[in-house]
Amino acid sequence: MSRLALQRVAANVRRGDGVARREAEAAIRCHEASDLGAYIAFDPEALREQADAIDAAVSRGEDPGPLAGIATSVKDLYALDGTPLHAGSKRPLPAWPEGFLVQSLRRLGAVFTGKAHTVEFAFGAVGLNPNTGTPVNPWDPAEHRAPGGSSAGAGVSLWEGSARIALGSDTGGSIRIPASATGVVGMRSTTGRWPTTGVVPLSTTLDTVGLLTHTVEDLRYAFRALDPLAGHAGETADAAPEGVSGLRIGVPASRLWTDAEPGIAAVVQGALDELSAAGATLLEIDAPELDEAGERYFDGRIVQPEFLGFLERELSEWIPLLHSIIGKRLGAAGDVRATDYLAALDGRRRLSARVHTRLAAERVDLLATPTLPIAPPPLAALSRLGAYRDANRLMLSGTCPASMLDLCAISLPAGLDGEGMPVGLQLMGPAGSDLTILRQAAVVESVLGTNLTRLGTPPRVGASSRAELRE
Repeated sequence: MSRLALQRVAANVRRGDGVARREAEAAIRCHEASDLGAYIAFDPEALREQADAIDAAVSRGEDPGPLAGIATSVKDLYALDGTPLHAGSKRPLPAWPEGFLVQSLRRLGAVFTGKAHTVEFAFGAVGLNPNTGTPVNPWDPAEHRAPGGSSAGAGVSLWEGSARIALGSDTGGSIRIPASATGVVGMRSTTGRWPTTGVVPLSTTLDTVGLLTHTVEDLRYAFRALDPLAGHAGETADAAPEGVSGLRIGVPASRLWTDAEPGIAAVVQGALDELSAAGATLLEIDAPELDEAGERYFDGRIVQPEFLGFLERELSEWIPLLHSIIGKRLGAAGDVRATDYLAALDGRRRLSARVHTRLAAERVDLLATPTLPIAPPPLAALSRLGAYRDANRLMLSGTCPASMLDLCAISLPAGLDGEGMPVGLQLMGPAGSDLTILRQAAVVESVLGTNLTRLGTPPRVGASSRAELRE
């Protein structure tokens, strides 16, 4: 599966001559050659059948759609017809109907490779799952490092070469965290912009669905194809992104910067300095809402009671089966009073209004921070529950503020740290500015380069996948 842009791949498929089947076979070869463990279930025969159906439609003169033949991995939180849904738990869940994102991708011609690993019920940021397995972060040649969660297999499936799009979900950062940890691109869309149907819920307030891809341009292309199906008109033309000159990037005084490891902060600052040299304006601003939003996320008054409430209503038999790293973190969720829960929702709304007012007053296009404050930890360092909890909190701390503040946010590669692990640059903008942020991130990528040009190829990616992943 060569590193052609999604738009180019789909165009080739739509011209015919069995290209969809060849794409599928390339994805299968990459998966079979990989030991990264991205999937809980990979289905080569179903993939071939889907690809053949696309090729057959083209041969009949039909247009299968703008994502024709694009191999897509599906987080094991989504219902996918013909494939069991575990949600990272110890046994399959009851039948669950496919929802908006999977059905829309089918309609646009995408083909599905299988189910990628998730943290149990998506309740974790590290990517660890003792039930079904933890994918291998491909950037460490020796140790098994965390891939980032909860969409743990998503970024790994992209580097494996078996997928060009990976489906994730983002509550407190579960798309952006694995994007940063594995050196790909992932975006949290505006809350409520796309329906979360067909996805096992974690938080009815904060859940979003979305995509990870290798490049911003790929994400932008897929997003613009999907967005009208959710009732958004989108852009009237595929306008070329403008340059970074004049782009106003706020660098907030926040723990998102000060709590980051010095080497990580230096990599992100270096990327911002490159953008400044290319014409962007960097502005130091106060944004106390970021730190307050993080504190409110971790007080456990929104996500935990919503998650526990869902389990008690729909999957009560699963509660005793929860692994301790999930079950113990639910802790006193059932003790949260209704008045505290409602106050937390109100506080979130007020904080969001304040930060949006601040962005408008400062005339800031984007806020920039490190996506993660730490490098993805080795699994051996997480054997104690306390160590896991500390790492989990840190990996959430950079991304959960945007979720709480109802910001749109994207993570793209900034560089490698001193240990050779990817570092993500997080760009955050106002709610509803999804298409604008994608355009802005595209011009940022045009300065910094794609993940292949900026980071290179992960050392654990096999020779066959390296050949398929060439720029």
